[in-house]
Amino acid sequence: MSRPGSHGTLLTVAPTGAEHSKADVPQLPVTLEELVTTAEACEQVGAAMVHVHVRGADARPTLDLGLLKETVAALRERTGLVVQLSTGGAVTDAEADRLRVLDALPDSASCTMGTVNFGDDVFMNRWEFVVALHRGMQERGIVPEYEIFDIGQLASLRRLLDRHGLPAGGKVHVDLVMGVPGGMPGDAETVTAALRLLPEGASFSATGIGRTSLPVMLTSLAAGGHLRVGMEDTLSYAKGQPVRDNAQLVARAAGLARIAQRPPLSPADARALLGVRSPVQV
Repeated sequence: MSRPGSHGTLLTVAPTGAEHSKADVPQLPVTLEELVTTAEACEQVGAAMVHVHVRGADARPTLDLGLLKETVAALRERTGLVVQLSTGGAVTDAEADRLRVLDALPDSASCTMGTVNFGDDVFMNRWEFVVALHRGMQERGIVPEYEIFDIGQLASLRRLLDRHGLPAGGKVHVDLVMGVPGGMPGDAETVTAALRLLPEGASFSATGIGRTSLPVMLTSLAAGGHLRVGMEDTLSYAKGQPVRDNAQLVARAAGLARIAQRPPLSPADARALLGVRSPVQV
């Protein structure tokens, strides 16, 4: 079965996340300059989209709207990447703060399709909040990426689309986030099971957390899917070998995509695949 964009591979880099500390991972990009420099390097080796969590002056996760706007502007000025903001933030962030992320007007934003145990924490995504995110993005012309942490959330996505219509841009793109303790496992069998529940015509990426990174990448490529990699999701390049930087992970994903004869999509091709227009206007 041919899937949208399967002639190439959309490579998304998630460089920072909200879980790792700079003290524990010195190579983690947390300042604005570090983030933008990382994005430039990742674009050079094949990334077409950047999934962004921002950090404050104390290097801790923040949803400060001014900093979010500054980050979006800097990434647009210095890269051609599709700029996607996380609305997940940290698991402790309030819903109102997470909704306010949309006012930074990124090209794309994440929309997690349900609540999930997240290690020792709970990543809360009530149905009413999911609907508010979906509708807020429709109103602002922001393209969502529907993040799926467990297979049942694909049924929730179908319900969302049936009741509230297609997203901005008219195209549905899903990211299977696999291997989170408390979510679905990151293996070939689970990727295959999830594909049967994708909405008709949807494109998908897959993210393998930690040691699931490689099996998820290889399965997604074989199934016509796309890839998200980055230090948000894994800090090990191989057993006993820490990740040097985000570009190292993107370069490996780009190499695997070329071996699969599905070379990395350009940012312009990624915009066409996802239905993104830029800059977003209200």
